[in-house]
Amino acid sequence: MSHPLLTSKVESVVETCSDWLCASQDGERTCGGRRKKVTKKRSLAMNKIRLATCSKQGIQHGSDKPKKSPRKFEESTMLCKGVPSQQSSFHTFSSAVEIELFRRRLLAWYNNCKRDLPWRKLATTEADADRRAYAGKIEKVLEGIGIPNAYISRFMFAVWVSEIMLQQTQVASVINYYNRWMQKWPTLQDLAGASLEEVNELWAGLGYYSRGKRLQEGARKIVSEMAGHMPRTAGELQKLLPGVGKYTAGAIASIAFGQVTGVVDGNVIRVLCRVRAIGTDPTNSAVTDRIWALSHTLVDPAHPGDFNQAMMELGAMVCTPRAPLCMKCPVRQHCRAQHRVEKELEDSAKRLTGRSASKCCWVLDVEECANPAGSCSLCLPPSELWDPSLGVANFPRKASKKQPRIESTATCVLQRKCHEDKPEYLIVQRPSTGLLAGLWEFPSLFVGPGQEKQQKATMANHLCTWIGNDVAVGRLQHVGEVLHIFSHIRQTYTIYFLNLDKYEGNCKMEATLPPYRWVTKAEFQNSAVSTAMKKVLKAYEKWNSTISDSKVAKRKRDSLCASKPILEAESSSSKRQLSLDSFLAPHPKN
Repeated sequence: MSHPLLTSKVESVVETCSDWLCASQDGERTCGGRRKKVTKKRSLAMNKIRLATCSKQGIQHGSDKPKKSPRKFEESTMLCKGVPSQQSSFHTFSSAVEIELFRRRLLAWYNNCKRDLPWRKLATTEADADRRAYAGKIEKVLEGIGIPNAYISRFMFAVWVSEIMLQQTQVASVINYYNRWMQKWPTLQDLAGASLEEVNELWAGLGYYSRGKRLQEGARKIVSEMAGHMPRTAGELQKLLPGVGKYTAGAIASIAFGQVTGVVDGNVIRVLCRVRAIGTDPTNSAVTDRIWALSHTLVDPAHPGDFNQAMMELGAMVCTPRAPLCMKCPVRQHCRAQHRVEKELEDSAKRLTGRSASKCCWVLDVEECANPAGSCSLCLPPSELWDPSLGVANFPRKASKKQPRIESTATCVLQRKCHEDKPEYLIVQRPSTGLLAGLWEFPSLFVGPGQEKQQKATMANHLCTWIGNDVAVGRLQHVGEVLHIFSHIRQTYTIYFLNLDKYEGNCKMEATLPPYRWVTKAEFQNSAVSTAMKKVLKAYEKWNSTISDSKVAKRKRDSLCASKPILEAESSSSKRQLSLDSFLAPHPKN
């Protein structure tokens, strides 16, 4: 049964619409043929509005409910691809017209406002936009007739490198690394011929160091096993290349090869959650699937790469986590979160002016989910109240972060003088797997819980391996501590310093020890060392400068103290001489 008040309201609206429709016709309503045509249009309009309204409100009809044609059913299924039937269309795009408007507005904004980033310059230098959009198809045709396409190959490689570097890393941090990388290895073949040590040296400081290693592994695989031709689809990229996940595969496939596929990263998640008012935890697997379905639905088939970049650009520059610039948003007309903000402001204004806000439950509000409160898995949970101060930033709600584990490490800056009397430091290479794999560091030891009191003695014992003889604990000088936070670890480095004598540190090391070498400060900075080790060296230099200043000040004090008795003796002797001279001097006669 339909709600009587709702049906009455709908019929009233239809009556008004039909009157306007009839008046807009050039002719009399009473004219026979015209009357039949208008009556038929009125009947169709009433049925459409009633069905649409009932669909919104979840009202069930009997056997007289019109059935969708196969074509209409297929169209609605395509628009709501991946959307469970029991969930409201409020959280998806169910109108082809709205999707087209969304695409057009977003791409127009992107073409006018996109940032001038180095990995985009290679694409913009190509005059033919269609060639860029269908680069993969062009390359395949050219390969088939034996003509190499250097431009497309380089473009694909540039997209791949940029997307790997941008994983979990801000654009501002990536630009310099990307430019140096492409200058050193402009092609796949160049990277495949490089050593892992070179890759780590260039990557040092960018974080997530396994990315550089996997990027080189992928380049070598393409050159040796795929005749230098990259996989062209998101599925193949994800399956065949190490370090390429679902998002990265979609980004490369759409930007470099023109494949019509959506992408979902942190920026896209934020945009889609606000546009479709998705308030639950986006890290939930079911919610993630819905967001991917939305992304696939929205992507522009004519310009998939530009559209995906536009979505990411919108999230980075306008739809930011805090203080989003909603008035500059090109798709704010489609944003259900923005509509919610405007509705809250309108209701607040009505309450302030004494006018009651609309509370009639039977009046259809197109900006509300049709599911009963608390039953929709995508709406803000009932336990999470709307915060007016956040505005659209109520979406998405942040998931509780897992606390990083706390670890401690003892490390020693081991120094010796080289032939030019300049200091050299011992660095050791880490294992090829695990955290900071293959990078170089000062001799270090993990300090387990309860071992803090013994760590100095343990470190002294560990240094014997590198020096060749016992190290007295008293020779180790405590420098201080440095905190470095990895993505999942809160690491505290306790720093010690040991200055070796002239003949120490020159003994022959055991073959079973990990690779090591002595480096100057300049060589240290250019080596594949982590940001944490650079912090350690900086802390040591600050401490050493303080110690040196203290020693200089002490020498000055000692010098003053040593010279003070001499000055006092000279002053006393001068006074005695003056008294004797005064006694012997002739006195004037009175």
